[in-house]
Amino acid sequence: MSHVGVPRGTARKRRSLALLTTGVLTLPVLAGCSSDDGGGSTGAVAPQDLAVAARNLVAAGGTVNWAIDAVPTTLNAFQADANSSTTRVTGAVLPTLFPLDAKGRPQLDPDYLESAKVVEREPRQVVLYRINPQAVWSDGRDIGASDFVAQWRALNGKDSAFWTARNAGYERIEKIERGADDQEVRVTFAKPYADWRSLFSPLYPKEVTGSPDAFNDGARTTLKATAGPFRLGSVDTAKGEVTLVRDPRWWGGRAKLDSLVFRAVKPQDRTEALIEGKVDVADIDAAAAHRIVQAAGDKGGNGQPLAQGPGSGSGTGPAAALRSWAEAHGSDENAAAAAQAAREKRRAAAEAYAAEQGKLRAYAVRKSLEPAYTQLALNGESGPLADDRVRRAVARALNRQELVDTVLKPLGLPATPLGSHLALAGQPAYKDNSGALGGQDTKEAQALLADAGWTREGAVKKPDGAKAGSEVEKKGAKKKDTTTGKDDKAPSSEKPGKTGSDDGKADNAAPEREHAADDAQAVVGDDNKSGAGDGAGNAPQVLAPATAAAFHSAALLRQAGYLAGTSTTQDAAQDQRPGGAAGAYAPAGTAAPAQAPDARRGPLGKNGKALSLRFVLPAGPGSEPLRAVGDKIAAMLDSIGIGTAITKVSDDSYFQDHIASGDYDLALYSWPATAYPATDDRPIFAKPVPATDGSLLVEQNYTRVGTDHIDQLFEQAVSELDEGTARDLMKQADARIWAAAGSIPLYQRPQLVATDRKLANVGAFGFGAPHYQDIGFKKPQPAGAPANKKK
Repeated sequence: MSHVGVPRGTARKRRSLALLTTGVLTLPVLAGCSSDDGGGSTGAVAPQDLAVAARNLVAAGGTVNWAIDAVPTTLNAFQADANSSTTRVTGAVLPTLFPLDAKGRPQLDPDYLESAKVVEREPRQVVLYRINPQAVWSDGRDIGASDFVAQWRALNGKDSAFWTARNAGYERIEKIERGADDQEVRVTFAKPYADWRSLFSPLYPKEVTGSPDAFNDGARTTLKATAGPFRLGSVDTAKGEVTLVRDPRWWGGRAKLDSLVFRAVKPQDRTEALIEGKVDVADIDAAAAHRIVQAAGDKGGNGQPLAQGPGSGSGTGPAAALRSWAEAHGSDENAAAAAQAAREKRRAAAEAYAAEQGKLRAYAVRKSLEPAYTQLALNGESGPLADDRVRRAVARALNRQELVDTVLKPLGLPATPLGSHLALAGQPAYKDNSGALGGQDTKEAQALLADAGWTREGAVKKPDGAKAGSEVEKKGAKKKDTTTGKDDKAPSSEKPGKTGSDDGKADNAAPEREHAADDAQAVVGDDNKSGAGDGAGNAPQVLAPATAAAFHSAALLRQAGYLAGTSTTQDAAQDQRPGGAAGAYAPAGTAAPAQAPDARRGPLGKNGKALSLRFVLPAGPGSEPLRAVGDKIAAMLDSIGIGTAITKVSDDSYFQDHIASGDYDLALYSWPATAYPATDDRPIFAKPVPATDGSLLVEQNYTRVGTDHIDQLFEQAVSELDEGTARDLMKQADARIWAAAGSIPLYQRPQLVATDRKLANVGAFGFGAPHYQDIGFKKPQPAGAPANKKK
């Protein structure tokens, strides 16, 4: 199981990005269910898979060892280096006011709040929190308004002395006041904030957030006070352990366990850790899950053949067994000795493997879908993918169902392609908007590439002076840029490899681009800059497609508006402008070029340069299944003439040196899901803007593809206090993101968790937050009680 960390950048610091890894595993099918909340969900939903038991059936006492990737470098969830281990620890020791339920919806936690609601909308939004009067910090002090105030001041971005990852939401607060008594907190917003439930979670005591020193350094390895079913016992970086102990001051249901130990175990070492009994709960990969599932059927100890592993019988039929016996008892003493040694080695290995399998029978595999999705990212900053026609052709070449089946079907999980960037199946905001881009269509993909000037003939290098390129490019090259007034044939100071027909970027000179909608350009950088760089050669380039690209974009965006139910008269007006026409993905008359049978799979090219994309994948242990998905995608692209150069890099450098820096054309990585897309997903899809030094400020939009309209929809949604209207705005934004074709969601990641069969209320939580106080060991069943077959 390979995890490559990519900071999300949200204030809650939910999960780090992790690459999908799967293996071949056949598990009982987990039936999908449909959302019953009327949220428009059409995707398959996997429920939580827990060993559920009532609290009265869970014994008091004991310690559970829980595998984490690494000891957290900080216990402050609002710092940039906080990670999933930080989230795991803080979830057990600090207040989360609105934890997520199994469907990814925030729900008020009555242990901390009696109520929380918007009590005023005009002239300012006011939220009134009513704190549970029993809620206290571990030092005995009541949780109150002073804790809210200190956290707001630390995170609102006004004091740069606080080293915070992000101030989303807190910067909108105008003031925080004590209400009618110490248990009431009034929060007044300067600007409306739809995602107010995301704030103050986790809530830290004012001793942590009250000063920059305490915030920056004081909460890295210790917490001065906590407020949860457990409190922090110790952090031992040498042993790789974080120990939590039951908090006697906890006013809720008393924690069943005496202690909870989070132990750092690398993903590739977790099978061994389970065998040795070092951990009781661990996220695992499919290979480990396969061994655990098979362990129940292994009968090696009774003399029957093992189902797998040494001595399983694979490749050792009767003839091979007879040959081995003959060699071990033959007249050639040297050969006989070697054969006998080999037989003993195999016997010892089989016995050791059988013993390991016997220990793995103590565990069960729990499975669900993780609240994260894997996407194919297309870097639109430069090269062929700067042309939105090429990006759309890549998307139309993909058989997403085949990729989903490869990953999820062997696990018995619902196998439905993900249809949204902003919500997962089962969430109220989910809607399949993939139709805004369209499904797999080889002919349409080929037509898009042909319109962009990529042809079989273009891959052949022509003699100097020969004419090449599409008619659109030839005509556009003769016209003058309406912004700069310069002829496009004039020399420019563009950086090599960033622009021009050789790398697939559309001609910037076509004046018809003025008539395309802003969304149709899927631009990177400044809308008002020309395609040429400045005198220094470092100005960001504008991705302004030529006439045909504008045509494509407008048609797709009309489709997006139709699917989102938001088609407007403005969209219709755009259709009437030059270059616009309804009802087509490619311009009328642009057909996939006819191919001779022997040239059908030849490469495409332009001006003698083959169309090839750099596909970056991680090379770390456990990433083989992800690389297999990449190979399938490469084969799909090859079928339409797009070549891929697959580069395998170390997990440590995968994000920082390639994804974040933009050193890739195609890449596979995952984003965690959220209940607050207007806040958390805005940086991922925000239109990059030019910095003063000529670089691009991309926030977390590592595809470098965005539009003004998408930004506007996010801003409207985050300020919309009507939840239904806010969800509709997010669905509109998602359709536009699909149409821009910078990110192609593939599937929700599988979640496989190994748990000790004696444990209760733990497993694959999916969206839901663990109830740590309910986790414990099952009480022994009385004699004659029916056994639970799936423990």
